[in-house]
This record gives sequence, structure tokens and C-alpha cells, in this order.
Amino acid sequence: MPLSSFLSPLRPSRLGVFALGCCLLLLSGCAKAPLYRQESFVFGTRVELLIAGLDEAQSRPAATAVLREFDRMHRTYHAWKPSELSELNAAIAAGKSATVSAEMASLVADAQRLAKLGDGLFDPGIGRLIGLWGFQSDEFKAQLPDPAALAQWRASRPGIADLQLDGTRVSSRSRDVAIDFGGYLKGVALDRAAQILRANGVNNALINIGGNVMALGTKNGERWRVGIQHPRRPGPLATVALEDGEAIGTSGDYQRFFELDGKRYCHLLDPRSGEPVTHTQALTVLVTARPAAGTLSDAASKPLFIAATGWPALAKKLDIDQVLRVDQDGHIQVSAALQRRLEFVDIDAKMLEIIR
Repeated sequence: MPLSSFLSPLRPSRLGVFALGCCLLLLSGCAKAPLYRQESFVFGTRVELLIAGLDEAQSRPAATAVLREFDRMHRTYHAWKPSELSELNAAIAAGKSATVSAEMASLVADAQRLAKLGDGLFDPGIGRLIGLWGFQSDEFKAQLPDPAALAQWRASRPGIADLQLDGTRVSSRSRDVAIDFGGYLKGVALDRAAQILRANGVNNALINIGGNVMALGTKNGERWRVGIQHPRRPGPLATVALEDGEAIGTSGDYQRFFELDGKRYCHLLDPRSGEPVTHTQALTVLVTARPAAGTLSDAASKPLFIAATGWPALAKKLDIDQVLRVDQDGHIQVSAALQRRLEFVDIDAKMLEIIR
């Protein structure tokens, strides 16, 4: 997700991801005063936290608290390793209801709200489908799902809307629902990080969770400038300066994918067809400062990615006016509101369309 996921160091698809992370560091690192930085690997990606304007003694405890919270969230909501989430999925598969934590119940309810807002194209309830395509794994095999299993999933069409909440008690109308918060949790973590940092006296920071980014304050008086990864070349397609509280989320077909017989199969699946999306290479949203801006930036990029040329109407419904899309042929569509803020890097003007 431009600035994007650090997955494993050996897969060719990850070379562009690494380039973007370096781009973020370079753009953020030329400050007049030193920046405090901590890094980690969580949520299956590289996490980077930059703090400006404070010395190490002030910065370190706040940064450590953020990374500790990220680790807790990762372990609690892991979709295919033992976790509170996997226990809930097992109960659903067995046709049972389960009592969950208040936090889990809140996440489920919010995911249902966002899924409905995104016309069902963002659906954290399709974990079984993600598993069928082999993307619930640290390494991907170049093989297609079993046709019979895929047909059965299509016939059932389970989703997050099938879940029923009664306080902290969760039940499901379908045993085929399996929750996977992979397209949502990094955004939640951005908002959580911002709360922790501000509670610890940090008002100027940049949080980068594998390309999902939130800016707090400034970089020693200058706005934080970040790069949006080119989906097919190393380095940025464009850069943008972020205001306090703004967040960026990007979905791309270059982050988690496999290739078979010359065709790319990415992890971004259309719940309507059960198939990986092929019409879009990347889609970036910039969410202006508001409550839960991080969560929205992560969750909204998925339905807009899947919506293809229908993204402008859906973006309006999601109350997002700053969007950039790169289609399967490399043509760039950008909303006028975002185009005014971007600095493009070496693009063909003939490939650019401004959506007003």
C-alpha cells in the first residue's frame, strides 16, 4: 500500500515495497533537528514511528507504548494463528455463539458499519475466501483454489453482515463466515497510536504501518511529506504533504500476490465474484483530519479499489474527496481535490485524468 508493506525480503514483488519505505525515510528525514525513530515488524509488515521535537528520553517511552499496543493487537486479532479472533471463527464454524471482549465486539460492529457504507465491497467476513486463495499465509503458493470449494463459497456468499451482536455475544447466520481484519486493523492501529502518543505528550509524529500513514503535527515546523508508491516501478509516483491528523491508505496489487501462467493474482478479492481484482493496480485515499481517520483510510481503499471506474460515486458516499487510482493499463485517475496537493514524479501527462 504505497508507502507499502514490507513482507518477506526475497519475493520479487516486494522490491518495490522496500523502495517505498526508503522513500518515506528520505522524505521525512531531512529535518533541521534530529528525529527519533523506532521500527518494528508487526501486522505482517514493517512499522516505523518518527517523532519530532522531543529528545530521546521523552520520545522512547511513548514510541515503546505504541509498538507494545501494536503487538498486542496483532496477537489478539490474528486470522490464522491462535488468537481471540481465531477462537471466534472456530465457534462460528461450529455453529455456536461466543462471548468476546468489548473491544472485539466494537470492532465487529464498526466493520459491519463500514462494510455497509462501502456497498459490501469491503468485507472482513470473507476470511474463508482469503484462505482458499492462499493469502492467509506468510508465503504464497502459485496455485488456484479448488474449483469445488470456490463454487461452494460463491453459493453461500458469507459476509460480515451475517454476524449478529447481542452486547458482547456474537453469533452468525452462516457457519461459513470467518473474520479477517487484515484490511482494517492497520487503520485502527493508526488511530490507537495517535491516542497513545498524544496522551504521552507527543504532538508531532509520523506513523507508518506498511504504507498506512498518519501525520501528527509537523516535522520541526514543516509538514510531513510522504511518497505514494508507483505500482510498477521503484520509487514514488507522487508525493504529498500531510496536515495534522490526516491519514493515507493505499491498496495495491503489488504487495501480496502470486503469478501463474503469466497472470497476476493479488490478495484484493471481489466479494461478488470471489476472484482477485485485475482492473486496478493501486488506489490511494487521503482522509482529512476527523475522528477515526486512520481506520477510514485503511478500510475505504479496499472498496474503492474493487469498484473500478465506479469509485467516484462510492468515494462520495464514504465522504472522501481525495483519491488516486492507477488502472490495469497504468492510466492515472485522480480527484481534483487531491491533484491540487500532489507533486507527481516523472509521469506521462497523457496518462493522467482529473476527476472533478
